[in-house]
Amino acid sequence: MDRKLILDILIEPNGPTLRLNNGTGEVVMIPFQGKASGEIFSGLVEPCGVDTQVVNPAGVRHMSARYMLTGTDAGGRACHIYVENNGWFDERHEWRWPFVTVPTFYSDSPALAAYLQRNSFIGEGMEEEDGLHIRFYEILRDA
Repeated sequence: MDRKLILDILIEPNGPTLRLNNGTGEVVMIPFQGKASGEIFSGLVEPCGVDTQVVNPAGVRHMSARYMLTGTDAGGRACHIYVENNGWFDERHEWRWPFVTVPTFYSDSPALAAYLQRNSFIGEGMEEEDGLHIRFYEILRDA
């Protein structure tokens, strides 16, 4: 699969992690903010981001991170990008890096809105020296 990096998000935790465990499953909510950079956008992750992880009785973890980016598009125009990033992980097997996600985007940038909603993307999460990076890639299709 050919792909092209379009955006790199550096995640910065910004509050206490909340947990609920009822004996058959668990919910974990991790608040965060961060920085975003790439060929299509540069800016900040607003401090209202949250990564919600739900582990069901079978040990499958569903991760859903939702956050708003504020900054400028490649043309230098002020804009926002809303990101919903979902992934599923089987807790019974060893955790693997990078983990893969499926993102959905919305933007108020005329230049980005059609591109982000028209194309297919994947996300990858990777722990590095400076913290957790979420990188989004456009999946390139053969012509």
